[in-house]
Amino acid sequence: MKYDLNKYNSIFIAGAYGMVGNSILNLLKKNFSNINSSPKIFAPSKVELNYLDYVSVSNWFKVNKPDIVIIAAAKVGGIIANSRYPSSFLLDNLKIQNNLIEASYKNQVKRLLFLGSSCIYPKYAKQPIKEEYLLSGMLEPTNESYALAKIAGIKLCTSMRNEFGFDAISLMPTNLYGPGDNYSLESSHVLPALIRKFDEAKQSNSDEVVCYGTGDPLREFLYVDDLAEACLYTLENWIPSKNNSPLNESGEMLYWLNVGSDQEISIRSLAEKISDIIEFKGRIVWDKTKPDGTPRKKLDCSRIKNLGWESKTNLDEGIQKTIKNYQMIKSKGKLRIK
Repeated sequence: MKYDLNKYNSIFIAGAYGMVGNSILNLLKKNFSNINSSPKIFAPSKVELNYLDYVSVSNWFKVNKPDIVIIAAAKVGGIIANSRYPSSFLLDNLKIQNNLIEASYKNQVKRLLFLGSSCIYPKYAKQPIKEEYLLSGMLEPTNESYALAKIAGIKLCTSMRNEFGFDAISLMPTNLYGPGDNYSLESSHVLPALIRKFDEAKQSNSDEVVCYGTGDPLREFLYVDDLAEACLYTLENWIPSKNNSPLNESGEMLYWLNVGSDQEISIRSLAEKISDIIEFKGRIVWDKTKPDGTPRKKLDCSRIKNLGWESKTNLDEGIQKTIKNYQMIKSKGKLRIK
């Protein structure tokens, strides 16, 4: 059995103007642009729909009644932001996902896709990380609040599938990057932050760029458009209850799948790569008083590969595209401070 998204009346993307949601929105528009019977795509902005308010969310669902829901809405940020504002990362993300999942169930949504994060796994998880390693150890303290919220979202989707037969699936992407990223030096993730640091250092003729930590941690990076393709692919091809669906090591049903790229690199090598591409001529200094985070975070993506999906974008190619997007945003004067 395969789900044909063309047969549904409507698809709702929560968070359609964030990096991930916008990539999904663009892919849906591209796929359905030449199809007369294509589903309606709902992509409300934060002004049009406040995901933090359950009454607003519930009323929106009652009026619009989407068939498919993709939850890409979340409060996100890097190590510094997570460390400074743990309460809002936990509370806001719990509110957003609980409101959307509950409203989806109560309004007879036919399929729901919840997007989590690889930070849900233990800090010292065995590598590469399999789906069943969830809750097998302590989380990384610097993003614990965000991870706990995402774990709660996974478990809510799982519980509602088991208790009510609600068709909810979840994907756990690795570190994401690409067009539409947040390039703030205070709240962005490592790759976009490095792009901005090296670009600004080049423009100001600085002799050095200071990077946080030791540079030793290893990270896997996934280009955002590859994740968008994984979302649509799994919506159409992954039905956890079917015999050909991935199982865990105990032969039991899996409710979430890892999504990665097999492109792993140290933060030090990543910084050097971005420095070379931007043509920064100074030196890189590592501030070892700042936290490194998890030493390694490599996902085992064998389950989603067995379904027939693999990432396509080479890291160098993806970084080039991301730098081009950064330069465009900068030229329009729209770079974020925080």
